[in-house]
Amino acid sequence: MKKEWELRPARDLGLPPVQRFRSFQRESGLLQTAFHQAWWWLVYAYLKAGHRLKTIGRERIPTSPPFILLSNHCSHLDALVLAAPLSWRLRDQIFPIAAGDVFFETPAVAAFAAGIMNALPLWRKKCGPHALQQLRERMLEEPCSYILFPEGARSRDGTMLPFKPGLGMLVAGTAVPVVPCHLEGTLSALHPESRWPRFGQRITLRVGEPLTFSSVANDRTGWEEIARSARLAVENLARETTERKCQAQQRGE
Repeated sequence: MKKEWELRPARDLGLPPVQRFRSFQRESGLLQTAFHQAWWWLVYAYLKAGHRLKTIGRERIPTSPPFILLSNHCSHLDALVLAAPLSWRLRDQIFPIAAGDVFFETPAVAAFAAGIMNALPLWRKKCGPHALQQLRERMLEEPCSYILFPEGARSRDGTMLPFKPGLGMLVAGTAVPVVPCHLEGTLSALHPESRWPRFGQRITLRVGEPLTFSSVANDRTGWEEIARSARLAVENLARETTERKCQAQQRGE
């Protein structure tokens, strides 16, 4: 007789706090879930009031996991902007993939990144196939969703850097939707060299049609193909944003 449900302990049960913050297996308790909901509500309110956040194509974001949101990357605001428009049901199931050497080096910053933002660490200098395989397994088994920046670093001038093949290692041969997005205004709102955001700088998030790569081989060639396809989708969204801005200027808006 097949079991309808199975009681199991949390996968991060018993881990010391710092180790738990850095674990790919971290799970949210009731208090942490409440923190996530409150945090994302405040973030959304700030982005709407302080940066007049405009989201175009929000209906293209899947309503349930697993899926991956990705975009160009210029600012520490980027992950906040991508997560802010999500429904409250998804806010405890979305994990921004953050640079471990930036957000998880010290206990205080790691507690904020993990406990409030629900981020998972990816160590850029020692990121190997094993770490990405763990993320892939969790995404498929739990399931959950990720916010990912395939460039691997923030652009200093707004020019997109090459997409790394790690994205392909997560989704090759699966039906997981990859949702390309383009962010405009985050570079001016919080430049990588700035410590504080510029209140009033407008931010626009444009969401593209989801991509799937179920027929792409899970090997180096397939990973690079996925990276190229995803980058092209973001570039197309960027051109669409530029064209619409020019049209609005011509109309005097």
